[in-house]
Amino acid sequence: MNEALERNEVTERLMAFVRERFLDGDPHGELEETSPLVEWGVLNSLNSAILLNFIHREFAGAVPLEHISAANFRDVRSISAMLCAQR
Repeated sequence: MNEALERNEVTERLMAFVRERFLDGDPHGELEETSPLVEWGVLNSLNSAILLNFIHREFAGAVPLEHISAANFRDVRSISAMLCAQR
């Protein structure tokens, strides 16, 4: 699978999870790849742990502690880029 396709798939799966788990399905379609997750209150300490667990299950790998940062979890696009760079 080429890198762009893989990244798109990762992004889509992350977007779907965030919408369903944290935004009640995002009924107004507000979530975009670049939506600021911390600023919107989507990612707090509990939700970050839930998201990390999802990433571990869904993408068969834990996020190394040194990659858990505000920059890498700023938005879905950043998370996706970080995950794809790990592969």
